[in-house]
Amino acid sequence: MKEKVIDGKTIRIIQGDITDQKADAIVNAANSKLLGGGGVDGAIHRAGGSSIMAECDRIRKEKGGCPTGTAVATTAGELNARYVIHTAGPVWTGGEKGEAELLASCHRESIRIASDKDCRVIAFPGISIGAYRYPAEQAAEISLATVAAELGESGLEEVRFVLFSSKNYDIYANALERLEK
Repeated sequence: MKEKVIDGKTIRIIQGDITDQKADAIVNAANSKLLGGGGVDGAIHRAGGSSIMAECDRIRKEKGGCPTGTAVATTAGELNARYVIHTAGPVWTGGEKGEAELLASCHRESIRIASDKDCRVIAFPGISIGAYRYPAEQAAEISLATVAAELGESGLEEVRFVLFSSKNYDIYANALERLEK
């Protein structure tokens, strides 16, 4: 585990399974239709149970889904959290279609929702670095810089980035070391 304290708030990088985290909110790397899927999204739905999908169905009926760069909250079902914050990250198409700003927006919106719901601890996966092919080195830099910038205004005390693979853990841990306080 790597960590850095910024203005009294902690950012941690952890290798593990995000569904095992005890946190107020767990962020799901969702698709824009909130239909579940593979990777982190599938793992969260499997571990959290059907109540998460039931709320996703309701949100889809009310709002049509979760457009890229936005976020919505549902129950955490059977997870050891109060909320799952679903955010739809950008698909990497080379970096010329606003992917960096959309990825930053996923993190800002997730932090805003968590803060609005009086969360103190939030756990993020590596958003868009799996099936959406965002280069992990770039995603780590954007994600950590955005979170560091947003932490001061939020009610959060701790932000965790939970990476399943050792390769992605190393990428995020190295990016955290380079992050300016």
